[in-house]
Amino acid sequence: MRTTRSDRSPSPMNGKQDWETKRKRKIADITQALSVDPVDVATLRRMAISEGGLLTDEIRCQVWPWLLNIPPHLLDQEPEKVERENNKDYNQVLLDVQRSLRRFPPGMPDEQREGLQEELIDIILRVLQRNPQLHYYQGYHDIVVTFLLVVGERLATVLVEKLSTHHLRDFMDPTMDNTKHILNYLMPIIERVNPEVQDFMQQAEVGTVFALSWLITWFGHVLSDFRHVVRLYDFFLACHPLMPIYFAAVIVLHREGEVLDCECDMAMVHHLLSQIPQDLPYETLISRAGDLFVQFPPSELAREAAAHESMATSTFKDFELASTQQRPDTVLRRRRRQKQGSPESSTANPVMTVAQPSTARRFVRLAVMGLTVALGAAALAVVNTALEWAPKLDLFP
Repeated sequence: MRTTRSDRSPSPMNGKQDWETKRKRKIADITQALSVDPVDVATLRRMAISEGGLLTDEIRCQVWPWLLNIPPHLLDQEPEKVERENNKDYNQVLLDVQRSLRRFPPGMPDEQREGLQEELIDIILRVLQRNPQLHYYQGYHDIVVTFLLVVGERLATVLVEKLSTHHLRDFMDPTMDNTKHILNYLMPIIERVNPEVQDFMQQAEVGTVFALSWLITWFGHVLSDFRHVVRLYDFFLACHPLMPIYFAAVIVLHREGEVLDCECDMAMVHHLLSQIPQDLPYETLISRAGDLFVQFPPSELAREAAAHESMATSTFKDFELASTQQRPDTVLRRRRRQKQGSPESSTANPVMTVAQPSTARRFVRLAVMGLTVALGAAALAVVNTALEWAPKLDLFP
């Protein structure tokens, strides 16, 4: 029987040609959005969210400032000289930057890398110097180095300063209370999608410490492929500041089988979850994170996140210790041993009751949006939310 053309599976060559066509169309759309007056920021956000993100570092240099609503006149300012002497953060920043060798491209000449590390130190100290209300945290340098490698020192200084006073602001408080609160959104998201996984994690008492480095570095510290890091940065910059916690949730949900097959033990589950696979289907996960944000926006999860505050209080000292030592596995194992040795260890912990969403209300929402939200619709809703949240562009300060 003769096979018709329509019966044949698409060849790899056809798939490559299709992607090249989409890529050229996307570049044309981005160029058009940048060329109109005023710049079409909504389209730029959609391009950053949709498949492939912003495609090249050259495009990111042009688009990232618009995603952060940075006035154009700030982009040409030369950064001032940094005073390192007597700077309270210098020693810690220096130690962290010296440990950041793997964040630079393999094979980069030592002289070039050392020059970039000096620029990295200067950017961090400059932003902190300009904004004394901000407090440095370990992991901040992982975000800053990503901007440095993509856009260079001058532009990175401007972008990181705006990011630090908006998206990252909660991480830069004197205490970790707000960071802890953001992490408390993780379990309610998982519970809405897969109660079995959430219940298993709750029984294991694994908490959310495993996702700390994901959140405060925008995954820059845990992903080895720089292409994946910048693709996520495209997505996060175009979205609501809480989008990284939704992405953390979809990673856990994607690994449902591994989680449920794991021994229901705090240290074992923590160890499993803290090791992110490097071959994740990033575009699929980005699409799903956008879908979850639309279906379960932060405003609907706020009550559950607040309820998790009381549950997290007993482990907050471990949380702080884990964040400073960067070794949460050790902390969790020690806590488990202490618990097993205490008289209360035989008493079951009460299970926290999480307020269930109204089934009728959820069905109405799903009926309006459709049972599955296509990326286009999800991206539109995420963009609209981001535009409502984003700091207003002030051309006349």
